[in-house]
Amino acid sequence: MQEPDRTVEKELLARLEAHGGGILAAVDEVGRGAIAGPVCVGIALLDRSTPDDFPLGLGDSKMLSAHRREMIYQAARDWPLAVAVGSAAASVVDTVGIIEALRCAAADALAQLEKSGLRPDAVLLDGKHNWWAQDSLFDAEPTVPQLPVTTVIKGDASCAGIAAASVVAKVERDRYMEALAKEFPDYDWEHNKGYGTRAHLDAIAQVGPSPYHRTSWHLPAVRSE
Repeated sequence: MQEPDRTVEKELLARLEAHGGGILAAVDEVGRGAIAGPVCVGIALLDRSTPDDFPLGLGDSKMLSAHRREMIYQAARDWPLAVAVGSAAASVVDTVGIIEALRCAAADALAQLEKSGLRPDAVLLDGKHNWWAQDSLFDAEPTVPQLPVTTVIKGDASCAGIAAASVVAKVERDRYMEALAKEFPDYDWEHNKGYGTRAHLDAIAQVGPSPYHRTSWHLPAVRSE
């Protein structure tokens, strides 16, 4: 498994400091491809005081076992300047679509961080698609502040800050789905976390979708009337 480093984020922090800024938001999303549950966005704030010795074993949350993620969760939370996880419910995904739902989740995370007086000056975003940017000229007000964005393909594996955001967001979303599974045991969310496994689809076919399913996604197990 690739080990992350701080090369990109430290270059960006140096650039920010030269222009009067100081806080970088390392951002990753989880639950984007699920068919049930929220989409979540983790934001880890970094500045020049963030230590280089990030948590041992930190990496792409998708490549770590659930046990390993739980083991490093608190360290991944404690290492950055601050971390927050925002969410957008399935109903939000159904109403505004997945990209705008990602921005809503990011806005939720930013609102949590701002309670501590912390606001980023730039964004380091996992992936190749800059979903952070408001892409419509007709939006009256952007969902998230329009900051300079740097995208990094597989950033959750190569950038320590994004990896920290990824691990924290993954653990917190998984815990939420496991708790929800107690109320809706038919769907096996304790194991599939809302993703479209065979058992999950079979359950939808048998008992129908729950209020937590993204029904706008035309779930394959839902029969047309």
